[in-house]
Amino acid sequence: MSDRPNTPLLDLVTRPADLKQFSDAQLTQLAGELRSETVSAVSETGGHLGAGLGVVELTVALHAVFDTPRDKVIWDVGHQCYPHKILTERRDRIRTLRQEGGLSGFTKRSESPYDPFGAAHSSTSISAALGFAVARDLGGVTPEGLGDAIAVIGDGSMSAGMAFEAMNNAGHLKKRLIVILNDNEMSIAPPVGALSSYLSRLYAEEPFQEFKAAAKGAVSLLPEPFREGAKRAKEMLKGMAVGGTLFEELGFSYLGPIDGHDMDQLLPVLRTVKARATGPILIHALTKKGKGYAPAEAARDKGHATAKFDVLTGKQKKAPSNAPSYTSVFGNALVHQAAKDDKVVAVTAAMPDGTGLNLFAERYPSRCFDVGIAEQHGVTFAAALAAGGMKPFCTMYSTFLQRGYDQVVHDVAIQRLPVRFAIDRAGLVGADGATHAGSFDIAYMANLPGMVVMAAADEAELVHMVATAVAHDDGPIAFRYPRGEGVGVDLPEQGEVLEIGKGRMIQTGARVALLSFGTRLAEVQKAAEALAAKGITPTIADARFAKPLDRGMILQLAADHEALITIEEGAVGGFGSHVAQLLADDGVFDGGLKFRSMVLPDTFIDQASPEAMYKVAGMSAEQIEAKVLDVLGVASIGEKRA
Repeated sequence: MSDRPNTPLLDLVTRPADLKQFSDAQLTQLAGELRSETVSAVSETGGHLGAGLGVVELTVALHAVFDTPRDKVIWDVGHQCYPHKILTERRDRIRTLRQEGGLSGFTKRSESPYDPFGAAHSSTSISAALGFAVARDLGGVTPEGLGDAIAVIGDGSMSAGMAFEAMNNAGHLKKRLIVILNDNEMSIAPPVGALSSYLSRLYAEEPFQEFKAAAKGAVSLLPEPFREGAKRAKEMLKGMAVGGTLFEELGFSYLGPIDGHDMDQLLPVLRTVKARATGPILIHALTKKGKGYAPAEAARDKGHATAKFDVLTGKQKKAPSNAPSYTSVFGNALVHQAAKDDKVVAVTAAMPDGTGLNLFAERYPSRCFDVGIAEQHGVTFAAALAAGGMKPFCTMYSTFLQRGYDQVVHDVAIQRLPVRFAIDRAGLVGADGATHAGSFDIAYMANLPGMVVMAAADEAELVHMVATAVAHDDGPIAFRYPRGEGVGVDLPEQGEVLEIGKGRMIQTGARVALLSFGTRLAEVQKAAEALAAKGITPTIADARFAKPLDRGMILQLAADHEALITIEEGAVGGFGSHVAQLLADDGVFDGGLKFRSMVLPDTFIDQASPEAMYKVAGMSAEQIEAKVLDVLGVASIGEKRA
């Protein structure tokens, strides 16, 4: 406790209502203490640091001016919410962030009434806030009541079409709604696109500089866009920022830009809005991601996501690596393929570092495209690249690719365009929990006609699958791989082009066959070692493909064994379901084959270490062993289970 920051004012706060006892000067001091507490907490847990540091003053101001939880503050994307959690009756648990049984790293309805809407994916806040505003006006109720609806959305999240769809609808409905554009000049990666350029032009506008000086602490000098017919205010508003016209055309009154770290600007603006707003209004606040903590400010990603770190130096405390990460293996393999084929291009949605495409972008900047937080656009863009004769790798996390699923179906699969889907973060991902788990891509990709679906069992297999995807021009192809380190196998100098729809045998045994799809293969092999000690030697096969299935291999396994068990890191409806369909169609079950499919359970699994999460899912080596013993009805060879 001795190395924790001194926080005399913050120590007086247990709930947001306590902030109303403080003067404006004290609220400024409180913000400094909240920033120190946030840094201290995240240094112990790891997590998303930079975004929260950028909204410390805004968090204090919002809770001081509005009446939460009656007023609904919705944080988009959720990375910003750590200071909010500290102020909303959760400070005593803030050092359990992202830990098993602890606080979520995102807003979560089941965690607190101060989290009115869960968010871990971007660009949902304006839609949600509008829903609360309409519910309020139609007489809807919540246990805390329904007051104002305030969406706090980052500039990166504003690059997604969903945000503009919501603003267009809000402008049409004309409900009292407050949107705060937290413009921090970057989302996860440096911002891209016309919207970013459009916002950045506002920084240098002379009218803003004049307003910044005039508005400091002077409520009387603030523009009042809420007074019907106030011509002078309207002209003043437009003069402050030419860019406000865009938001006004969508039906919003526009206020800003203002300094999001200056309480002497934030508090008067928010109080004016609360007192006078009638329809939708957008407040444009300029902030700095990582503000107030030098190591975060200096980092390339402004401390977006960090492991545990030393507060004084900012140096992260990462465990030594035994093997390269799957992400880096993919990035290097793609660079190697691109050196041989100038048609290879890459597309990502605001995650160049997270997907390993930063390596590709450094080598081939003209062939790497970061489309911003716009997965739908990214998929269709990749489809047209393929139609234009290129070999696009649409590289996204499994959980984010979900957002572009209609485009995968309509723009890629129906047209049989050879888009290569590199699906990172497959399976359970640990501290980010259910919202970021790659649970469903096997099912939602393998259901599509003409789609080839592969899963790498280890990092060497991933290299082969990159090469296979480059060579495959007959329709779309997808391959999935998990977060984290590989298993430590030797990497090939170059990838081998795999035969489409052909698996591989790992070991030959008797009675039971274990058919693995993906990186559970390592756990399957551990289970086999334990079974061997009991006198049971299972056959092990690596399917490699969920679609098309290796029909010959699977039917042979069924014919040669009394039991067949599939294992995959995905939800029901995926690989195991396709195998079951094959066996049923071929009449194999008529011969009495015992078939079991080990999949992720029909529930969302809370955050923990990946190992703990897979144990909850029933897919550890010990649980695979138990499944074999159960299906054979024995505790060990020759002994019947009671």
